[in-house]
Amino acid sequence: MPRPARILLPVTPVHLVQRGNNRGACFRFRSDAWRYLDLLDESRQEYRVDVHAYVLMTNHVHLLATPRDDPLGISLMMKSLGQRYAQYFNRRHERTGGLFEGRYYSCLVGEEPYLFACYRYIELNPERAGMVERPEDYPWSSYPANALGAEDPRVTPHALYLASAKDPERRRHHYRQLFEAPLPDATLEEIRQQTRRGHPYGSETWRQRLAGSAP
Repeated sequence: MPRPARILLPVTPVHLVQRGNNRGACFRFRSDAWRYLDLLDESRQEYRVDVHAYVLMTNHVHLLATPRDDPLGISLMMKSLGQRYAQYFNRRHERTGGLFEGRYYSCLVGEEPYLFACYRYIELNPERAGMVERPEDYPWSSYPANALGAEDPRVTPHALYLASAKDPERRRHHYRQLFEAPLPDATLEEIRQQTRRGHPYGSETWRQRLAGSAP
């Protein structure tokens, strides 16, 4: 059964998942991860997409991103990024064929609690996988930028992140507090299911309003 058409809207954040074909590794060396991040930075600038959070796992990638104006910027960014990185990876590792699954997964993200749940879902991935004890110990994630103020040209804070406090240090402190407890299992499962199905992730009221405004 074909997947439903994507729902993309301007200035509306999207949770994106790009998986390796047959669960194969997308990153074999540290240099692979850095190359992907360089291409992400180039692609998000070219297609006017703000990236708020990311994590590179061994065989998949999570992004939280918002198109600034044209919603198709998300699709164009992901297409360019996937193609260019696959070309690099195949040359680097002397292989042929597709690197990523044919279609990335995505879902629109609603109001503040849902947005920050996605931030946490993404940046806590390495900790949940047992790869690190704390999210700040993982080098290929936006957590150092969002929580600690590390410079990361790929990361653009979302308006709701900026609104959490006027002072940058208080803002980061508030953000770190969100990570003191793990996400509930029900929240993890809902994010996964909504992303796989391409369904919006937010309150029932927001989803009904979204459905009513759809063309």
